[in-house]
Amino acid sequence: MRRQHSRGKLTARERIAHLLDPGSFYELDMLARSRSETTPVEKRSYTDGVVTGFGTVDGRKVCIFSQDFTVIGGTLGEVAGEKIWKVQDLATSLGVPLVGINDGGGARVQEGVVALHYYGGIFRRNVAASGVVPQISVIMGSCAGGAVYSPAITDFVFMVQGTSQMFITGPDVVRAVTGEEVTHEQLGGAVTHATKSGVATFLAPDERSCLDEVRRLLGFLPANNLEQPPELPSTDDPYRSIPQLSQLVPASSHEPYDMKALLRAVLDGGDLFEYHAMWAANLVCGFGRVGGRVIGVVANQPMVLGGVLDIDAAEKGARFVRTCDCFNIPVVTFVDVPGFMPGTDQEHGGLARRGAKLLYAYCEASVARVQVLVRRAYGAAYVVMSSKSLGADLAYAWPGAELSVMGPESAVELLYAGELAVDPGRRDELVEAYRQANANPYLAAERGYIDDVIEPASTRRVLHQALSVLAGKRPEVPARKHGNVPL
Repeated sequence: MRRQHSRGKLTARERIAHLLDPGSFYELDMLARSRSETTPVEKRSYTDGVVTGFGTVDGRKVCIFSQDFTVIGGTLGEVAGEKIWKVQDLATSLGVPLVGINDGGGARVQEGVVALHYYGGIFRRNVAASGVVPQISVIMGSCAGGAVYSPAITDFVFMVQGTSQMFITGPDVVRAVTGEEVTHEQLGGAVTHATKSGVATFLAPDERSCLDEVRRLLGFLPANNLEQPPELPSTDDPYRSIPQLSQLVPASSHEPYDMKALLRAVLDGGDLFEYHAMWAANLVCGFGRVGGRVIGVVANQPMVLGGVLDIDAAEKGARFVRTCDCFNIPVVTFVDVPGFMPGTDQEHGGLARRGAKLLYAYCEASVARVQVLVRRAYGAAYVVMSSKSLGADLAYAWPGAELSVMGPESAVELLYAGELAVDPGRRDELVEAYRQANANPYLAAERGYIDDVIEPASTRRVLHQALSVLAGKRPEVPARKHGNVPL
């Protein structure tokens, strides 16, 4: 225990006690220990390096396992694998979330291929439970080699700054194979995975605050895919007007503003629980409530790269939309997008394929979907951001929103190149004429692509009414094995 605390880490049982409601934990297989003939009897510790069981969070049932680094280094062998299999199966059969706390040395070397077999069974159960019960991985130490694939399959990954690490091959292997010198933290630390790889969904400064955030996340999620997210009584009037929104968005489409400020103004109590806050920040995703009802929000962020869509933002949004769809969480999309990111690095990185993931996720989603066009919506990026043509149930636009194949300035340069060469002073006049004739939201409303043009101040009220109506949505999904998402 002292060794764990000296590293700024809690013990396996302390972590469970902090996460679960006091006195609610019931431990399973406490007396289980290794049967391996390669391990002397006197070294076959009880629990075999992992604590498993069930309890409650805010009175709602969860299953849990917590690797114990102080017992055989938290490594996984036959018995530890069996224990995790059992709690995974229990979570799926009960229809409750599974929280896995990872802090171990990977496969137990002395048990050889047996350990690998049990990792394979863990992965298979992760996949079988995917979209059935929420699966949350909490990395609170080392998670290396094949062990990383279980967290990678789960719905959410939490990491702790300074003490969490995930990598397939460690620095020594990297140095031997490539000659590259890299530290553990640079290779697979929490900040690396939260900002560069997108593996870490949430980043926390210490273990206790990390576990507090896990509790907070569980408050937005249903127990399983057959239930609705928990609805809470709202002390924030769902019909509240938000007059400050009219001043939040600049008149010029080229000036940035903070989309998060808009979202917090709309959501109950200004509470936005952001998803992948430090990765692909040009797209904001997260959970919140309107009138006590849980929603997932997706929104372009003009403060970062002008809010364009790039390969990372598309993958982030696609993963979030699919997660919401799995667990019956309505998706509200706030659109202010100038297009897709141009450049050879994006095209060669697979922008067409990876951008299609977001499009695919929206098309496939059967939950209630509402679109709000805030300012700009140009080209294919407008279509991809949950447009009516992709199946949005309801779509609204603010009066100043612009919908067009491209921005008015670019359109004028293309359409009137000859005239502007002769008289460049007409540019502003032609831009405004194009904006009025081709880019205003009323034209889209005339064709039914927009259901209504609303005042910004009424956004919260309109969303509450829309979500209330759509709460009864019962989609008919055609029979098929599964679609073929462009992975």
